[in-house]
Amino acid sequence: MEEVFVPIAVVGMLFIGLPWLIFHYVSQWKRSGSLSMEDEKLLDELHDLARRLDDRLATIERIMAADDPSWRSRTQAAVARDYRADDEPRPGQEWRRDN
Repeated sequence: MEEVFVPIAVVGMLFIGLPWLIFHYVSQWKRSGSLSMEDEKLLDELHDLARRLDDRLATIERIMAADDPSWRSRTQAAVARDYRADDEPRPGQEWRRDN
């Protein structure tokens, strides 16, 4: 009896169970492949927040330019000075491995 039951079970699992499992997960991947409504709402909120922050930054830059017209050139020079390559020693600093 076992000699008949085992091959039938294996063939059934191979030709019915395996394709069902594959098609089940393919449909799950397709369903979750797009953004959910919550994700779209969050993305819209983040976009609005980024736009408002950009507007605020532009306002601050206009205020600072009206107050001191040379602030941008001084800021760019300071940023360039602070963001040197890690392996480039600063004046008066010797190169060390643990820096």
